Amino acid sequence: MDIKTIEKIDTVKEKTLPGFAKLSLALLFMVIVFLWSYTSHGDVPNNTFLIIGAVFGAYMAMNIGANDVANNVGPAVGSKALTMMGAILIAAVFEALGAFIAGGDVVKTIKKGIIDPGLIDNPEIFIWAMTAALLAAALWLNFATSIGAPVSTTHSIVGGVMGAGIAAAGFAIVSWGTMGKIAASWVISPVLGGLIAAGFLYAIKVKIVFTKDMISAAKSFVPVLIAVMTWAFSTYIILKGIKKIIKLDFLTAAGIGLVIAIIAYVVLKPIVAKAADKLENNREGVNTLFTIPLIFAAALLSFAHGANDVANAIGPLAAISDAVINSGVQSKVAIPFWVMAVGAFGIAVGLLLFGPKLIRTVGSEITELDQMRAFAIAMAAAITVIIASQLGLPVSSTHIAVGGVFGVGFLREYLDSNETRYIQGIRKKFKKHKKELDKMTSELAKLEVIEEKSKSNYVRIVELYKAIEDKEALVKQEKKDVKEAKRTKYVKRDAVKKIVAAWIITVPAAALLSAAIFFMIKGIMA
Repeated sequence: MDIKTIEKIDTVKEKTLPGFAKLSLALLFMVIVFLWSYTSHGDVPNNTFLIIGAVFGAYMAMNIGANDVANNVGPAVGSKALTMMGAILIAAVFEALGAFIAGGDVVKTIKKGIIDPGLIDNPEIFIWAMTAALLAAALWLNFATSIGAPVSTTHSIVGGVMGAGIAAAGFAIVSWGTMGKIAASWVISPVLGGLIAAGFLYAIKVKIVFTKDMISAAKSFVPVLIAVMTWAFSTYIILKGIKKIIKLDFLTAAGIGLVIAIIAYVVLKPIVAKAADKLENNREGVNTLFTIPLIFAAALLSFAHGANDVANAIGPLAAISDAVINSGVQSKVAIPFWVMAVGAFGIAVGLLLFGPKLIRTVGSEITELDQMRAFAIAMAAAITVIIASQLGLPVSSTHIAVGGVFGVGFLREYLDSNETRYIQGIRKKFKKHKKELDKMTSELAKLEVIEEKSKSNYVRIVELYKAIEDKEALVKQEKKDVKEAKRTKYVKRDAVKKIVAAWIITVPAAALLSAAIFFMIKGIMA
């Protein structure tokens, strides 16, 4: 089965599942969570808000799957390295594995410590605040998904917690220094991701694309890139994935990751060379070498997201659970397995039902991506998270990934003069070889009409047939290269404006919505 057939199947599947069916399946998942939480916590005093929180947690998790996960697989889908259905299945599986295997056992109940829960004496008020924060963040994510804007789950939760905290205990409860750092991340995350992605793409262009013999260049440079990717992901997985078994510092993890990367380089170099020998010496041929690394990158980014962000997103639900069961407020709590399960399975459900919209936005509606560009974005996402975590910078995985897409697009604009010369060079060769082909075809036509052909005529006719066949193949490929080089480029400004606007208003919008919901709950319960 070829890729086009799979894409057709994906399209048919999407068309045969109307919006009402998707909504029904989403509601079914929430009902299942409700029934399970009710039957398993029916004997817990004051369990009403625990059950409500579980339902809101399920709703929140589905919205994370619909919006946030697209950043991990969107570039791979946009570059055609993965089909939509393949990307969704990979992301769903590895997000869940990341949550269960490497998800945090203990997290701050208030994401990033933006409020001081000690200023809320009444556990009921705290429960109302966390319930409002959870619902507000989910509603904001739902709205952002509906307009096709990839926003930060972390910032949505931050805004929700801040708004509910202010409504519950006033402005003094907020750690404004922390909020300043989070605001700074609106700039740090996309800029850092964009610069690193642009840097990798520029290196790929200089080392491979702008060379005469792309295949030979790719044989040398692609294994290096794969080794760097192996180092980045190995280091991250060692730091996050095995922390329950043994905790290692960054230098130790990076050293082990480097050893794994060197082994990967030695093993993969001959494999890449063998695969490259079968490819045509053009950009399209070289692009295929990045397909398998991109699939691994999508899987590992999903695992990292599941390990890092799922626990944070369902932190308010863990806080509600702890406050209800222990009748008190704590700054840190253990995440029960059932809470992690709600997050992991909810993300998978949301991704399966509503993920394609944002995957298309990230993958194809900002700038045109191929495998090289998508690989640069995946590398930026992995390396930026590692750098930021070691420097203590508050960054958003969503902003990093989308910033990487921006960086790739803007680099293409910056290199416009080089691209123009590249296109002109292809067009010049195409015109020259087309002229030679026409001349040979004309000569052949004249020889074939000669009635009494000499031996030299027959020899020349045979030579012309062979030469014309070779030249036709060359002209056909050059014509294809010209069309490929002239395709739509650059960053779509309308998409940039919409996404940046959504980023800026995420925290205040979620905060205002959360405060309103808190006062609504307080009015009902008073």
